[in-house]
Amino acid sequence: MFGDMMGKLKETQKKVEETKKRLNTVLVDEQSSDKKLQVTLTANREIKSITIDDELLKDKEQLEDYLIITLNKAIEKATKVNETELAAAAKAGLPNIPGMDMFK
Repeated sequence: MFGDMMGKLKETQKKVEETKKRLNTVLVDEQSSDKKLQVTLTANREIKSITIDDELLKDKEQLEDYLIITLNKAIEKATKVNETELAAAAKAGLPNIPGMDMFK
């Protein structure tokens, strides 16, 4: 039984690592409400692109505010995707251990 459990845990670890790699290819887009700033991140929260409307380049303070708000929204969205995917990968490989219902 213990050997089976160790095998399952190694399999789960492999699935989680594969999911982490795959999340580098999952893109999350976010934009400001007026579409003057757009950002794209991977689900592992790596910034891939930022597109800034020329109008925002005239006001440094406004641009900074846009970046903070939009990047935080994008990071939050990417984090949810990341956590959901990794939890699903971990849950799929977990052996049925009494008392471990918190992962379901």
